[in-house]
Amino acid sequence: MAREDLLATAVGLAVAAAVFAVMFWIVDAGAVFAEMRGADLGLIAVVAVLVLLWNFSWGVALWIVLGGLDVSVPLYKAALIHAAAAFANHVTPFGQAGGEPVTALLITRTTDTDYEVSLASIASLDAINVVPSLVFAAFGALYFLTVETGSSELGLLPIAVLGAAILLPTASILTWRYRRRIGGVVRAPARTVADRIVGPIPRVTASHLDGVGQRVTGFVAAIERLAGNRRRLGAALAFSALGWVLQSVALWTTFLALDAHVPLYVALFVVPLGRVGSAFPTPGGLGGTEAINVALLAVLTTAGGATIAAAVTIHSVGGYLLTTAVGGAAASAVLVRE
Repeated sequence: MAREDLLATAVGLAVAAAVFAVMFWIVDAGAVFAEMRGADLGLIAVVAVLVLLWNFSWGVALWIVLGGLDVSVPLYKAALIHAAAAFANHVTPFGQAGGEPVTALLITRTTDTDYEVSLASIASLDAINVVPSLVFAAFGALYFLTVETGSSELGLLPIAVLGAAILLPTASILTWRYRRRIGGVVRAPARTVADRIVGPIPRVTASHLDGVGQRVTGFVAAIERLAGNRRRLGAALAFSALGWVLQSVALWTTFLALDAHVPLYVALFVVPLGRVGSAFPTPGGLGGTEAINVALLAVLTTAGGATIAAAVTIHSVGGYLLTTAVGGAAASAVLVRE
């Protein structure tokens, strides 16, 4: 990793540590650590297994996506690549966005496929993972609007979630359907802007921009190939949804380990919304996701603040450390085999 990347990661971890310090200060760090010390270790082990199964489930989804792009790779290697992807996401700032180019490079090296196809595969998986998260969040919002009408503390959040669950897929579908027309409109202005930006840069010529354009075309073509295979898309969506369920069950089990109880539907609502925090400019979005989860659980459950903070820390930070360790080992195993 370059020196600049190491510095950015170190700064991101410092920011995440500051977020946790504030959270623990608000809810009393002593009480939080006391809750964690009293956790049922057997159930914590179950949480660890659920986290690993969640990652394997999304590894299967990646394997299905790669197959749809005519990339032949064994299931075990796809699972290792996905684990390595988690490692890349966890050691680069801005969560998913930071690690995806690294993951695409890893796929290219291990499968001998074009980089744009590799990037299309991991980008497609990210897009597929969004769909079940919106569905679970939307059903949760509907539940709180129609059944838990007394949850006034949520304010307009359920309506906002429902709006996002409708608008985001609609905008995505329309953009994809009219992608060629949109591309025709923006191509010339985009090229003009690009020429002005790179013009003063030494050793960068028009041919370099043409090469970028060809790679973008290859990237879109790869996504088109996958989008045309509805059977594979359906299978990938099923394993993606399974991963979300496993994440949510893991959070629910963490509360049981702390001798507390939250409804499973709350976990299914909170976990997808918490992933919005992955946009936080820290490695893996660490700190942002936890802050959102703690805030939502404080409103939606009767559990104490220390219990909530302990549960989120075990589930999220523990899962972060576990998947980072496993992902680092997976990355090493994949690269050593090359």
